[in-house]
Amino acid sequence: MLSDRSRPVIEATLPVVADNIQEIARRFYEHLFGAHPELFDGVFNRGNQATGEQQVALAGSVAVFASTLVETPEQVPERLLSRIAHKHASLGVTPAQYDVVHEHLFWAIADVLGEAVTAEVAAAWDEVYWLMAYALLHQERGLYSAQGVRPETVWRDWEVTEKTQETADVVTFRVRRVDDRLVKTSLPGQYVTVKVPMPDGVHQPRQYSLTRADDGEHRQFSVKRVHGGDGPDGEVSTHLCDRVQVGDRLTMSLPFGDVVLDDSGRPVVFASAGIGITPMAGMLSHLTAAGSHLPITLLHADVDEDSFALRGQVLGDVRELPGARIHVWFERGAHATLPFDGVHAGVMDLDAVDLPEGAVYYLCGPLPFMRAVRSSLVDRGVPTRDIQYEVFGPDLWQADLASEPAPGALAEPAGAVR
Repeated sequence: MLSDRSRPVIEATLPVVADNIQEIARRFYEHLFGAHPELFDGVFNRGNQATGEQQVALAGSVAVFASTLVETPEQVPERLLSRIAHKHASLGVTPAQYDVVHEHLFWAIADVLGEAVTAEVAAAWDEVYWLMAYALLHQERGLYSAQGVRPETVWRDWEVTEKTQETADVVTFRVRRVDDRLVKTSLPGQYVTVKVPMPDGVHQPRQYSLTRADDGEHRQFSVKRVHGGDGPDGEVSTHLCDRVQVGDRLTMSLPFGDVVLDDSGRPVVFASAGIGITPMAGMLSHLTAAGSHLPITLLHADVDEDSFALRGQVLGDVRELPGARIHVWFERGAHATLPFDGVHAGVMDLDAVDLPEGAVYYLCGPLPFMRAVRSSLVDRGVPTRDIQYEVFGPDLWQADLASEPAPGALAEPAGAVR
């Protein structure tokens, strides 16, 4: 909780800080990387920096945390903190890096707000920063401990044993530990960070959902090639899709991620679009491996059948699960060669399917898609605590949802995002 001394200062200055927080975030990153360019090597995603998405995500997180301290001092935004902590753990973030961030963030606050940052104001926001930092450090310490690692040892070397072209833009990699040690089981829905050396020598990290249940030896993840449109193509996805071949080695983190499959025995509904199928494929694979008899509904939207990545694996798992069914929506028309339970034209319409009572929901896909599906579910009376979502890249949605109650009955993470 905020101290009695700092609370009125934060209440008074929160509006002006919130109004300027994106510029503060922009100046912060500019100053940080000017002093510590090495942080681009294996920690920060320079693609997200270039688009400004990371700046927006940081700004939203800080503003929400400070607002929560003022408006609901008896609780903290657990979802927001958990998502950040898992991402940090997957990158091997260290406690010392919080000191570096503190130095440059407070430089940026003073640079943007100028004389408004009195000693009293600086002290109050310093308190906010360390309350958030210590909350994250506590969670990250627990994540590392549960995995039996330190920040610098979250990484392992893997060898590519299979590379499968799923669609024109999606490639699946199956990898095996180089040292042949037993692979610690991931939780259904988790991701790994892949750290790839770029031509300029800088290592760039990207998170990818695990798309198949672990077998004690291998892991599997799928990569969608990022087309830049008016800008450059995705440097890591292009490298992985074009250059990495069977027999090559990859550096990967242990699995992390707070969006994991409910283990309470309730019906499950997956709703995905495009490459958002990847965490759903991983959860379905785990359910198949466990011989689940739960009622499971998979709803997926895509351009057409050929664009549906992992469709063979997904349909095979659905057919092995006695309580599962799959409905698909294709923008180019209701045409399919595979035996789906329902094939629909256009965008996903939840009114076209019967949804089970008391289900838990998992969403993944573009933000507009998830917003639309979530709104439809809420309109139908689904409690928000029963709707989980996964975002690829910086979570630009979390600020809108951070104040909602934390979900119940989730499987406890193995130590615990994307």
